[in-house]
Amino acid sequence: MELKRILLVEDDPRDIELTIEAFETHSLANEIMIAHDGAEALDLLQRRGKFETMPGGNPALILLDLKMPKVDGLEVLRAVRADDNLKLIPVIVLTTSREERDIIESYNLGVNAYVLKPVGFEEFVEAVREIGLFWAVLNEPPPRTMSTD
Repeated sequence: MELKRILLVEDDPRDIELTIEAFETHSLANEIMIAHDGAEALDLLQRRGKFETMPGGNPALILLDLKMPKVDGLEVLRAVRADDNLKLIPVIVLTTSREERDIIESYNLGVNAYVLKPVGFEEFVEAVREIGLFWAVLNEPPPRTMSTD
């Protein structure tokens, strides 16, 4: 079983820590890249600024919070889906937002799943484990050379 890289886009330090712990506890990723806001996520994905010398290759999965400073999660999702080099990356919204407009807009923009963050520690860890097991371990991403035309 090949472990893959995951991009976690999250501004809450506690949720970052819990997510990393869940993935590490269950050995679900080789590397978890962290972006603390949407602007940093876009810079990382598009290899701009401090990320321009980062090794190539896209993450196998993006875990995306919606309510973030600078650039919100919906704008990140919109940019990812509009970029030919990124649009096939599975994106899972992992958020506290129960707003119907956020859910509808996320799916309209092509999110693969919308998961509400559980409030309890054990439930949060279990939700992240299940997401990681499917999307980062079992799911087979499209080949890098696949044409999207």
